[in-house]
Amino acid sequence: MQKKLSTTLVLFTIFFFCSTSNAQTAQTIKHGKYTLHISGNDDKFSTQLTQRLIDVFFIVYPQLAKEYNKKTLKEVTFFIDTTYHGVAATDNGRVVFSSAYMTKHPGDVDVVTHEVMHIVQNYSESVGPGWLTEGIADFARNKFGVDNAGAKWSMPDYKPTQHYDNAYRITARFLVWIEKNKKTGFVKKVDAALRKHTYTGAIWEKLTGKNVDALWEEYSKNSAI
Repeated sequence: MQKKLSTTLVLFTIFFFCSTSNAQTAQTIKHGKYTLHISGNDDKFSTQLTQRLIDVFFIVYPQLAKEYNKKTLKEVTFFIDTTYHGVAATDNGRVVFSSAYMTKHPGDVDVVTHEVMHIVQNYSESVGPGWLTEGIADFARNKFGVDNAGAKWSMPDYKPTQHYDNAYRITARFLVWIEKNKKTGFVKKVDAALRKHTYTGAIWEKLTGKNVDALWEEYSKNSAI
């Protein structure tokens, strides 16, 4: 009995060591009504950078929730992944960050802001276009980001080669222009329609008096924001 117990203990110890030797220490942090679980498989990932990601989450996520969706998830998971080769991706309340990208670009902490906006958006099987989803996420990053300057991240000036459906920063800048020149609160209303699955292309004209193509045409002639 004693010999069998010892063998089991050794096997468990070996399994535990192999399972955790290449992993980051998992953390669960709760501030107010929001909880963040953060872990990863890169044991060399900077602890200082991990803390910055945590800090950005707790600064930004409550603001995004208040602005766009108070019913958003109260628990979010971050995972720092050595096997993911993009920048970051979000699904079902879980954000995967590329450890290689974040290590190479430690100033780009507002990747957090963009990705957790996707959690707040919660469009599910949206009836809206993907370019608009990404444009709204970058609109939120531009408005709520804590250190876009540190990442040298900004929205690009208008160029004739652009189109409103280029997504991300190009669409975000167009949305900023609409907010400033046509309809304050436009993005909040479109975001809500996307979440309720009531979005149609007619919403652009309903809210601004012009359809999206006419708005883009006007923007192209005077794109100052």
